[in-house]
Amino acid sequence: MKTIIVPVDFSQQSEYALKAAASLAKKHGAEIIVLHMLELNYAMISSSEAYHPEQIVFLLKAAEKRLEEFLDQSYLEGVKVTPVIKHYKVFSEVNDIAEKHEADLIIMGSHGTDGLEEIFFGSNAEKVVRTSDIPVLVLKKDRPNFAISTFVFACDFREDSIPAFQKARAFADKMGAAFKAVYINTPGDHFLSSSDMNDQISKFLDRAKAGMQVDHYCDYSVERGVLNYAEAMHADLIGIPTHGRKGISHFFMGSIGEDIANHSGVPVMTFKI
Repeated sequence: MKTIIVPVDFSQQSEYALKAAASLAKKHGAEIIVLHMLELNYAMISSSEAYHPEQIVFLLKAAEKRLEEFLDQSYLEGVKVTPVIKHYKVFSEVNDIAEKHEADLIIMGSHGTDGLEEIFFGSNAEKVVRTSDIPVLVLKKDRPNFAISTFVFACDFREDSIPAFQKARAFADKMGAAFKAVYINTPGDHFLSSSDMNDQISKFLDRAKAGMQVDHYCDYSVERGVLNYAEAMHADLIGIPTHGRKGISHFFMGSIGEDIANHSGVPVMTFKI
């Protein structure tokens, strides 16, 4: 891991993300790109009837000063930190910056269950997830000594989830974490017999060229199954696949991906299919 992007808005949750990034950066010798987006829109910058140039300069200088103060933290000692300020909020720019710096990971803080329109829908984190080509780690608790020993990855084990599965497994290997893949079997239309489940998973693993065991976990809903399985495994991280701009993968349609992220005390990482 060489580069981590951390978007910040100076909130406590931003600091949680920065602490986790610092912990990973120290362990893997990575650089942190700290990104702040001003609350200016394009009209403010381009219109002569809006802000005068000196006002724009003042706002940029104020943001630079505040970001400098925000980054004056003892836990960042020994870590290479590069601050970047963008004039206005265009969340696709996070992915552009990630590509420019060849970043491996984006880490974002969340306000939790009720704070941000439930993370995946209508939130800043959701917008970054949908435009990011690299994994996005979302956490809502302070984890200053963030480490990943056990990584639980849940998906439907259909062919279009193979890229996300491979990225997640590679990330676990990079972190030196145990990788626990799980299929959540639920009552209703999506219920599979043991035979059908084993057949679907076996075909998936063959196509993914992955020789490993996949656990089956039965519960009343996918959300409860993922969270209960992760708790049973003492997971440090939960991984789920996403379709990027198309939203959560069909296994996590509706509010399932959102609910997992918001109701989980464990950090959640998304992998684009």
